[in-house]
Amino acid sequence: MFYLPREKGQGLVEYALILVLVAVVVIAVLLLLGPAVGNVFSNIISNL
Repeated sequence: MFYLPREKGQGLVEYALILVLVAVVVIAVLLLLGPAVGNVFSNIISNL
């Protein structure tokens, strides 16, 4: 018998890890910049 590596499963796990990392970064940026963006929109609306 020959050993055949399972590369499809490994690729899927790598894509999943990349997606999780991107999601964590986006959530962190939104948590940090969310109030500032909200203040900008509030100022725009109040000046109208």
